[in-house]
Amino acid sequence: MANPEHVKILKDGVKGWNEWRLNNSSVIPDFNEADFREAYMTAANLRGADLSGADLFKAHINEATLTNANLRGADLREADLGAATLQKADLREAKLDGADISGADLRWAIMTKAHLTGVRADGANLQGADLHGAILKWANLRGADLLSADLGDTDLSMADLRGTHLSDANLSLAKLDGTDMRAVDIRDANLDRAQIQWVTLGNVDLSEVKGLETVVHTGPSTMGIDTIYRSKGKIPENFLRGCGIPDDFIVYMHSLVASPIEFYSCFISYSSKDHELAERLHVDLQSKGVRCWFAPEHMKIGDKIRSRIDESIRLYDKLMIILSHDSLESEWVESEVEAAMEKERRERRAVLFPIRLDDSVMDTDKAWAADIRRQRHIGDFREWKNHDSFKKAFERLLRDLKAGEK
Repeated sequence: MANPEHVKILKDGVKGWNEWRLNNSSVIPDFNEADFREAYMTAANLRGADLSGADLFKAHINEATLTNANLRGADLREADLGAATLQKADLREAKLDGADISGADLRWAIMTKAHLTGVRADGANLQGADLHGAILKWANLRGADLLSADLGDTDLSMADLRGTHLSDANLSLAKLDGTDMRAVDIRDANLDRAQIQWVTLGNVDLSEVKGLETVVHTGPSTMGIDTIYRSKGKIPENFLRGCGIPDDFIVYMHSLVASPIEFYSCFISYSSKDHELAERLHVDLQSKGVRCWFAPEHMKIGDKIRSRIDESIRLYDKLMIILSHDSLESEWVESEVEAAMEKERRERRAVLFPIRLDDSVMDTDKAWAADIRRQRHIGDFREWKNHDSFKKAFERLLRDLKAGEK
């Protein structure tokens, strides 16, 4: 227990405390395990004090100086720490449920596994704070500065993060359930394997957030169109799908953002016997930011073939056709080519984009294939299994798919 004299002085208020400090400057008080419930310590100088395990339930410590103070395991439930200075304070495993730390300076504070359910931390400075494993359920962090803070493995369920500064913060393995993240500055933050559901993502730039592709979606979330625009569409598609964004919207999304589309989108048409090349092209094109689609992955069972072809040609800018001995015998491929040519005549622009796997198109007497041979440049993927040959042909393909190129 702390010295009863110290407790009395602290409870008498800041004037008596400051006078005692002036007359006892050489005394280092031992406050650990002390009972300071509902004590008034407003603006007190408690720099470096040992308050570990102290009972500070509903204590008034607002505007106090607690730099480098030891508050490990302290009970600060419903305490008033508003505008207090807690730089580098040790708050490991402290109980701050329902406390008010709004406007407090908690830079580089150690708050590992602290209990902060319902804490009021709006406007608090938590730059570089270690909140790893902390419980921040229902916390009000509006406008707080969490630059470079460690929020790994934290529970932020139902927390209000509106306007929070989370640049470079670590949120790996964090739990965000019902968290309000409107207008959050989250540039370069790390969300590796974070668990999210029912999160509100409004007016947030996600383009530089790390680990979005590893986020575990335990339920849908809400994403505003302003987030799509601010992110310039640079959001992993699996993250969008995990949030519950429909595939049809994802398809159109890149045409909605302010920046121009870098590549045309394309639908890959091929014979099933040429699936290996089609799959490789699909994966490599997606990795380069080309939105492409092909039947085995996207065609729904039971779709009417003709209407689905028409929809695909309408939805995508280009029809990429893989010409081979097998595809020239495919009625499916022929139908897609006819639909693309009709669109070209109707819209007076190039739609068909042929590449060849062998020399069959150069020798065939099929009218539709002969027309392609006479009228189009045909990309050469005959040596696609050779790494260097594939790389060269693929680079030409990307160059030709750039939007705006003639």
